[in-house]
Amino acid sequence: MTASNLADTPVGPSPVDVVMSMALGYLVSRSLHVATELGIADLLRDGPKTVEELASSTGAHRESLYRLLRTLAAQGVFAEDEHGRFVSTPAAVLLQQGVMRDGVLLCGEVTGDGSWWDAVGALRHSIMTGEPAFHRQRRMGFFDYLREHPECGQWFDRGMANFATAENPAIAGAYDYARFGLIVDVGGGQGGLLAEILTRHPNVRGTLFDLPEVVRNPVYLSKEAFAERWTTVGGDFFQSAPTGGDAYVLKRILHDWSDEQCVRILRCCRAAMGDRARLLVVDTVVPAGNAPHPGKVMDILMMVFAEGRERTEKEFRELFGKAGLQLTNITMTPSTLSIVEAIPA
Repeated sequence: MTASNLADTPVGPSPVDVVMSMALGYLVSRSLHVATELGIADLLRDGPKTVEELASSTGAHRESLYRLLRTLAAQGVFAEDEHGRFVSTPAAVLLQQGVMRDGVLLCGEVTGDGSWWDAVGALRHSIMTGEPAFHRQRRMGFFDYLREHPECGQWFDRGMANFATAENPAIAGAYDYARFGLIVDVGGGQGGLLAEILTRHPNVRGTLFDLPEVVRNPVYLSKEAFAERWTTVGGDFFQSAPTGGDAYVLKRILHDWSDEQCVRILRCCRAAMGDRARLLVVDTVVPAGNAPHPGKVMDILMMVFAEGRERTEKEFRELFGKAGLQLTNITMTPSTLSIVEAIPA
């Protein structure tokens, strides 16, 4: 076989290639984190750049930076054109400031204190004991740690807000919220999802429910934008939820907690709900079978950091049943999240 024929022969990855790619996958993710920290995506916002230009702007070693970007270009993050310049891609746009940059840095713990990597490195402990590795590493729960280390809490909040900004339009656009007069966003943080829903549905009102210190000054809600259409209520979703809502939303809440803790949260929502109210759980629904899905990887993260998990449809049904609720529908969204709908049983 000649060299030209060899180049034209389609060759898929061998089992060895697959295993080695997975074994060395941390190098790809770390490369993504470093490129994001250097702001490469923002530098390419206005057009192609040579590696010399990028190295000059970032202070990086030219040859080493080229090798980093070549690796990421092979993953579709950037692209190298025929002139040897690097150009942006749809994936690279997500790494820009104000899009998903802070979320990606959260995953890489570029602005953290090492606790993230330490816990992931202790994954074996979780596998062998069923306990969150983070608890073993830091001698306390993840959310307790964030409260005791405000700088880490702020870093975590920035990253999660970044992800939410990318997700919320998809969630708000995938479901008919207009049929509800009052939506209660339980554990709604700074009000990003609620604001997106109120913007799209001018006849809907909203209540933002979270810890008192969280809802004191919600970033995404304002009287100027939404007049008198929203209120805030401070409280603890393990103890109660505001009454009177037509729909109760729990976005990325249940996956943080054990089954027992989830049942407590759901029972509080059920107690607040009228007989015609709806519960909308916005979370990953892990599909059956061997197909790749981000929720399957996120489930490992939840195992390491908290007592939570990403759940299947069957697991959601079981949780709801223990709380006096009945799963009625699952709506997929143009994101990794689905809207799992339940009514009083």
